[in-house]
Amino acid sequence: LAELNKPRDYTADLKKLLASSNICSKRWVHEQYDTMVQPNTVAGPGGEAGIMRIKGTGTLDSNGVRHERGLAMALDGNGRWAYLDPKLGAMHAVAEAARKVACTGATPVAATNCLNFGNPEKPEIMAQLSAAIDGISEACIALGTPITGGNVSLYNETRGVGIYPTPVLGIVGILEDVTKAIPANFRSEGEVILLIGEGLFSNIGPIAIRELGSSQFAKVVLNQFWGEPPRLYLEGEAELHKCLAKLADEELITSAKDISDGGIAVALAESCFENSIGADATLIPLAEAPSLLALFAEDASLVMITADPSNIEKIQSIVFDQFEDLNCSPIGKTIPDRLKISIHPEISVGESGLVIDCSINELRQPWSTSLEATLHDEVHA
Repeated sequence: LAELNKPRDYTADLKKLLASSNICSKRWVHEQYDTMVQPNTVAGPGGEAGIMRIKGTGTLDSNGVRHERGLAMALDGNGRWAYLDPKLGAMHAVAEAARKVACTGATPVAATNCLNFGNPEKPEIMAQLSAAIDGISEACIALGTPITGGNVSLYNETRGVGIYPTPVLGIVGILEDVTKAIPANFRSEGEVILLIGEGLFSNIGPIAIRELGSSQFAKVVLNQFWGEPPRLYLEGEAELHKCLAKLADEELITSAKDISDGGIAVALAESCFENSIGADATLIPLAEAPSLLALFAEDASLVMITADPSNIEKIQSIVFDQFEDLNCSPIGKTIPDRLKISIHPEISVGESGLVIDCSINELRQPWSTSLEATLHDEVHA
């Protein structure tokens, strides 16, 4: 804890995370393929989930306009988390993929999987596989996403050392009206930014430090690996999906983004890039933990949304009155072309006040160019 409380250059840490392989833009990869399904692709790669229109479906409104249904699809898997706890890591893969689908306003309805493991003839690897299957089963039952198919890739080893156990889950969801799909990126200035979820402000003290060890911050910035995956409460996760669907259907929110790899700081930065709309946010640090956890902790069941200020009272009323396991708290607003993140000065342990203040272009550069530059260097090495 003493090491984590030392003063840091959080802007440099954020840039390093944005350039890392699990977070940086994958544009170079998906631009190698045709991402359009005739004219039916509503949201292609780069958001929380891909969305495809289903022509000829839906209902006619009073004006004779057909509101067509859509399918939202997302993939997720985290080998480090499954290595630390195979069952919980697999549960997270289900929950995060479903959460990304729910961020679009869709209702997750089904799942598929690809189970990637080492040699199952080794008892420890077979134990990983068995625990992961148990985790997938438990999460899919709780979230209402039955497995419709999948495959298994085993004996993945190099010189007798197996890969991290990596269950990858694909989730598909249904949007009743595809015109109400919610994007992941900020859309206009002057909107309120809120956090909504089961895990809001619940991850404190020593538990938070243990969970930080499984994060991208620990891997990329500290070059270390310890602890355990974040806690996951499937009841609250299921409520979050229903809440997001309701907010989207009532057209109360303008964007929604999962807090995952890199924590809130990375989610804020990524939401700024597409439209060059910035953010001014103030975060409350976790009790008995350093301020960096407020920036980079990867809490489960937590989503960042934006909304017009006139809708905030209605959003909070829905969250607090209809979803007892959820919390909702504003953290800032969208502003022109800059990311500013402050740590609440009266509650902070460690640094406080303004800790990140950077132009969107300066942050976008490492995020958008890192993958292509790395692949270029490897080819010409």
